[in-house]
Amino acid sequence: MAVTIYEVAKKAGVGIGTVSRVLNNSSQISPETRDRVLKVIKTLSYQPHAMAQGLARKKSLIIAALVPFFTGHFYIELLKGIQQAVSRHKYDLILYSIEDSNNKDFYLKRALQQRRVDGVVLASLPLSEHYAKEFHRRKLPLVLVDMFHPEFDSITVNNQAGAYLAAQHLVRLGHRRLAMITGHLDCAPAQHRHRGFQKALNEAGIKLSENLMISSDCLPGEASSINDGFNKETGYLAMQQLLALNGKRPTGVFIASDIQALGAMRAVRESGLRIPDDIAIVGFDDIELAEYVGLTTMRQPMFQMGMQAAERLMALIDDPNSPRQHRRIATELVIRESCGAVKKVGRVR
Repeated sequence: MAVTIYEVAKKAGVGIGTVSRVLNNSSQISPETRDRVLKVIKTLSYQPHAMAQGLARKKSLIIAALVPFFTGHFYIELLKGIQQAVSRHKYDLILYSIEDSNNKDFYLKRALQQRRVDGVVLASLPLSEHYAKEFHRRKLPLVLVDMFHPEFDSITVNNQAGAYLAAQHLVRLGHRRLAMITGHLDCAPAQHRHRGFQKALNEAGIKLSENLMISSDCLPGEASSINDGFNKETGYLAMQQLLALNGKRPTGVFIASDIQALGAMRAVRESGLRIPDDIAIVGFDDIELAEYVGLTTMRQPMFQMGMQAAERLMALIDDPNSPRQHRRIATELVIRESCGAVKKVGRVR
């Protein structure tokens, strides 16, 4: 049976409040008493309960992470990074999967109630002004990932610059008839990647026809509603639409997520066409599978983003008055077989 704080107090000849203060490095304990209590703790191999320590410090030792989907490759890597940092600080992590954006406020309200958590990481979800005011009023630390609000710390990737470089890469390879496949256009990363792609085409004097820009919003079936439309099925269906253009089909396609690119590549191969000989493809994310299928893609450091978000949150918990930080992370062009280019790595800044 585990040793209790009461046993430690009894053997050291002090009250449990004194043991608690020793555990929490209180300056109100004399050196002699501190040494005596610590000696008893060592002798009895006493392990303080994390929650009890947290209550003594008026902290829960818990943070919450709100993400749209647990199943998306981006969020899996992001959560791995968050968990690693949280564990290093001996905190626990509560995960909320927001399948329906209408439920986001419910979970934000829960996080704010009675300070159940010491801080919140909010990923890829907009923060309303109402809850921005509530976080300020309750003085609860908040870090945004893949989303921006001027009044809170944030970590974002340069989506627009990444898409711009992807399109520019295809243009430099000689492609003039270009297409784009993306998720829902009401999703901020999708919007920014579309802008970057369009900017590169404008500079090259290439007009993007409406039928060469396919978002998940306009695709049939249930898949269009999964993971903001960033999934293999939407990539497959979108590429089928592009292939049906026959003589007007694109020779190069930028796909705004690797998971969609996997579906698109399957559609190309099923049609009997070759990648990159008939259609060159560039994705976005650099998920683990991208390397195995030879997908050229824009790498974003998903794991590092999660780790940085959690570390920043821990810093804010320790020092709420720390200066606000907005970190924008560069993407990297990783060239593999799917675009048909000689291997070369470029970087967006």
